[in-house]
Amino acid sequence: MAESGTPPLCTESYGSRRAQHYRPLPDGTLRCVPDRPEDQAYRSLRDVFMSIFLPQGYPESVSPDYLAYQIWDTVQAFASSITGTLATQAVLKGVGVGDETSTVAAATVTWILKDGTGMLGRILFAWSKGNKLDCDAKQWRLFADGLNDVAILMEILAPAFPACFTLIVCISGLFKCIVGVAGGATRAALTMHQARRDNMADVSAKDGSQETLVNLAGLVCSLFLIPLLADNLHLTYALYGLFTILHLYANYRAVRAVCMETLNRARLRLVLRHFLRWGKVPGPALANPKEPLLLGGHQQLRMILGAPLHTVVSSAADFEKALEQSSSKYLFFFNQAARTVSVVLHQRAGSVDVIKACSHALLQEAVLCEDVAAFTVERETLLGLQRRLQGEPSKKDWRAVSEMQQLLDRIFPAFLMGLTSAGWITDRNLLGPEEWRVDWTTDGKKSL
Repeated sequence: MAESGTPPLCTESYGSRRAQHYRPLPDGTLRCVPDRPEDQAYRSLRDVFMSIFLPQGYPESVSPDYLAYQIWDTVQAFASSITGTLATQAVLKGVGVGDETSTVAAATVTWILKDGTGMLGRILFAWSKGNKLDCDAKQWRLFADGLNDVAILMEILAPAFPACFTLIVCISGLFKCIVGVAGGATRAALTMHQARRDNMADVSAKDGSQETLVNLAGLVCSLFLIPLLADNLHLTYALYGLFTILHLYANYRAVRAVCMETLNRARLRLVLRHFLRWGKVPGPALANPKEPLLLGGHQQLRMILGAPLHTVVSSAADFEKALEQSSSKYLFFFNQAARTVSVVLHQRAGSVDVIKACSHALLQEAVLCEDVAAFTVERETLLGLQRRLQGEPSKKDWRAVSEMQQLLDRIFPAFLMGLTSAGWITDRNLLGPEEWRVDWTTDGKKSL
């Protein structure tokens, strides 16, 4: 065409997915020319699909791990939909659907008890663990899906134990409500991580659309499976086992695909140990795949961040001594007999101060429980501290406390700079401190 040799007046793009040029025509009008006109129909269909099921601006508007996570999340949702259908069929059979001797009142009472137990469990679980779900979103997400599979198994087996049917479905309902709280809360935490353009609502809505589509596919498959499973327990159990294995594997791959840049205790422990051993801080892409996914793992000392002062100090002398030996933003206390580290945070302690306090606790853990001879950063100082702490475990050695604080003060600036350079976010964290804060004074004036 004559205008093909004319340079375009401008180029327009829609994210990274589509580009087109505007060229002038002889009559003075503008013509829009796609980069590859032969793919226009394919692009139109693909763009419609992506606009329905993916956040606007994908892939720039989401985190780099979004696609891998969503693929495995789709697989696990399909497997869960199938096993959920098996459980629903078993529960309906257990409450008397199709049994002429059963009454509507008995079935209704069973359902009310099941739902009521679950509601109470939901409240209690949110009260006891709600503040921990953000900190360990991957671990709680995996826990929730494992517990969901246990609940489904209980519902499938419940009709085989008619005398205990109501008790079994009530416990199953309790588990499912816990799954609802843990799964919903961790999904929100992961959505916040994935949303990169203040588009958390869009990411969450499109995630819901993806899950709805998968559940529709699961329902269609279930329509073909239900007639085959009506009176075939062996096939029901076999399908449950097959789809449960797929469900757990897909969930493991989904949470393992998530690469979070905020520090929780597990990730801070990994990067601090790597820094002490090699003198450099690994980035999120290196640390996340090594993060343990089982709750409570790799914790050798109990750590209380934001501890109330009265739980660690019983005399003014101890308080004054702690002020002399600790940082201006936190006070550090270690009970070796109870293997507990308690950190009292200052009223004005910020995110970096909390990271430093947690690093102090993890450094204490490393000195007590690790082979510090393998470390390259401050190895001689660490070896001396380890010998002193292991030599007199029952004695409060304020000199060791002071040396540990001085050591941390020396290495933390380089560690913090390494965190920032490696891509970690330090202006907020997921270390989960308690809300207790203390405003102390030194020398008759504010310390800050």
